[in-house]
Amino acid sequence: MTGACLYVGRVAHSRLAPKRHSFGYRVFSLYADLDALPALGRRLRLFSHNRPNMVSFWDRDHGDGSGAPLRDWVAGRLADAGLAADGRVSLLCFPRLFGYTFNPLAVYYCRDRHDALTAVVYQVTNTFGERHSYVLPVDGEDGAIRQACDKAFYVSPFFEVAGGYAFRLNDPADRLSMVIRYGQDGRDLFVASHTGARVPVTDRRLAGLMVSHPLMTLKVIGGIHWQAFRLWRKGVPLVKKPPPPVAPSAVSSKLMSQRPPRAAQFSLSPWGRGSG
Repeated sequence: MTGACLYVGRVAHSRLAPKRHSFGYRVFSLYADLDALPALGRRLRLFSHNRPNMVSFWDRDHGDGSGAPLRDWVAGRLADAGLAADGRVSLLCFPRLFGYTFNPLAVYYCRDRHDALTAVVYQVTNTFGERHSYVLPVDGEDGAIRQACDKAFYVSPFFEVAGGYAFRLNDPADRLSMVIRYGQDGRDLFVASHTGARVPVTDRRLAGLMVSHPLMTLKVIGGIHWQAFRLWRKGVPLVKKPPPPVAPSAVSSKLMSQRPPRAAQFSLSPWGRGSG
């Protein structure tokens, strides 16, 4: 699929330890080739690229935050990791709604000149305004993308910077599917999922989503703080925030392309408690 679309679906989080805690919420995400964004802004009345509108996408909300071309930023991250993608780069993210957005995770799908998916860049943003990127090669033989890496960035105030992540996702088509597991010492501590169905990007669809998902991006950041308060009330101890990585948009220091076990046997024990 080329160009742009929307995925309408759900994000769910489940903490498995030290206290069980789960929640979910409805979301819609923009999925677009970076090169298609200017034309998309010209075609639609309710969506703009780097200009104010009811729904908008701003380059400075991603990458290094400077507003420089995102393709160049992605190419730099891939080069740092010894990877290359000379084809399309598509981004999955929350757009700005009425001028505001917060993306806990933005995902770049990077392809070669033959349109084969070769790498995925996961850019994580925490509530302190810091960003960090995990750049991982793609090695999927059965259509599923399975990746893993050490954790290297402080996100939740209830988990230390230790252990590792395991990712399982598809190459988005009619449906979007992504599951991220975090754990330490061979046991899962946290599971997040993002699923959705593809719909076209039209003014009519955007107007409808403004009604069915009012103030979605404000709900995302508000929900993060509300769920943190609930965890604190449950007695989950806070973890002191360490200094961020030297470069806020750096590549993970350890890239791992090996395939984790199947979901029914999912274990993060290969990464132990290394701080990454």
